[in-house]
Amino acid sequence: MERTAIRRRLTWQVGTVTEVREETETARTIALDVPDWPGHLAGQHLDVRLTAPDGYKASRSYSIASAWTGAGIELTVEQVPDGEVSPYLVDVLKVGDPLEIRGPVGGWFVWKPEQPGPVQLIGGGSGVVPLMAMLRAHSAGGSTAPARLLYSVRRPASVIYVSDLKDVAMSEDVAVTFAYTREAPPGESRKPRRIDAKLLKSVAFQPEDQPTTYVCGPTPFVETVADLLVAAGHDPARVRTERFGPTGGPR
Repeated sequence: MERTAIRRRLTWQVGTVTEVREETETARTIALDVPDWPGHLAGQHLDVRLTAPDGYKASRSYSIASAWTGAGIELTVEQVPDGEVSPYLVDVLKVGDPLEIRGPVGGWFVWKPEQPGPVQLIGGGSGVVPLMAMLRAHSAGGSTAPARLLYSVRRPASVIYVSDLKDVAMSEDVAVTFAYTREAPPGESRKPRRIDAKLLKSVAFQPEDQPTTYVCGPTPFVETVADLLVAAGHDPARVRTERFGPTGGPR
């Protein structure tokens, strides 16, 4: 059984696009029906492979956006300027198209509903994608563990999952805070700011709360936040990070 599951994760499969949703001007969510999908944990990612008419192949890794319910999967892709894969996924792919995928991949940057203690999620830009999967798993699994999301994003128009985040924030167990770095919403009294030690102290779980913290985003963002957490006294073993760049790693 275990070997069969491993083979599935390492084998390319063809899924069918069942829905596409525009999240922002540059990001969209793609829902897939994958008959042989073995299931996944919140925080895992998958590989997507495109094949050109001349046979050239290009593959990239993308975080899975959905919790596993047994009824398909979703990924959210933000277009990378001059990218090989993301422009096709964001601008061209349509319902009914096939998409070659492989996964799920990853075992460290995952959250399970049965995990004890608070969960702190900190995302930068499209780094919110695997964190959204964790929030969805939190809701679907009936977890009562306190959860907080701190989402760093350039401006309100760049927020991915606007309506979904409003829904999860209505839960008594979940808190959502935005850190706008370039443009705050109309009427917002606070000026745009980046995540710093003061903000973390005011809105995030503290070391004495013993949270498991997940940080995802561009490499400089992740390194800065991780350093701030450790400097504040958080146990490095409880700070899990996932980073991405223009040409590789989960998006």
